Amino acid sequence: MTFLIAILGLVFGSFISSITWRIPKAKTIFFDRSICPKCKKRISFFDNIPLISYLILGAKCRNCKKRISIRYPLIELSSMIGFLSLFFVFKGYPLLLLLTVYVLFLVTLTIFIIDLERQIIPDNLVFILFLLFILKSYFLSAQAGLNPNSENIIWDNIFFGFAASLFLLFLHLVTKGKGMGLGDVKLALPLGFLLGGLPAYYFMFYSFLTGAIVGIILILAKKASFGQRIAFGPFMIIGFWISFVSVYL
Repeated sequence: MTFLIAILGLVFGSFISSITWRIPKAKTIFFDRSICPKCKKRISFFDNIPLISYLILGAKCRNCKKRISIRYPLIELSSMIGFLSLFFVFKGYPLLLLLTVYVLFLVTLTIFIIDLERQIIPDNLVFILFLLFILKSYFLSAQAGLNPNSENIIWDNIFFGFAASLFLLFLHLVTKGKGMGLGDVKLALPLGFLLGGLPAYYFMFYSFLTGAIVGIILILAKKASFGQRIAFGPFMIIGFWISFVSVYL
């Protein structure tokens, strides 16, 4: 089972590496064949095996011999590690919960990569997060007989989601968009909905903490300077997962 989960992680990681390149360029996700971004030639299926093809080809395109970006194996490995980690955290929980968590992981990983590379957060991906919250609320409502406080939990989640989003909106207005983008404001809403309560508070805390740590490291390494805008979405994704997983540990 562990081996199967690892393979699935690599396969979905390959898919994420492809769509995170296509979405910002407004290309279709499912119908276009993979091509080399350098020579524009189609990549054969045997040269598109997650991680293995990268190693066999020596990180070079078979056609033009140009170097293949390290982003592809890194995304595939990140997806595999994420799949394995979530499998061990949620082992013993209902299968439907595990599948929902995997969908949540893939969507947030996609947002993480696109915002990191392009500093944009696509609306359609945020919409999927809202759908996942609706699904979560449906199951909470279905368990109302077992948990009389389920409706209160849903409203608490909505309240804390709006609180997190309004806080970032306040920062956006105060800094005139330089300290926080509107994409971060809209992303905080569904992530806060999915957490609710104290986890939503810790979500904000961990987001700013990781952002501050990475910012200081980049400044010390002279890779960034004070006042330079850095994508905040990836730190929100990290803060979200720290808070989300801690609920189930």
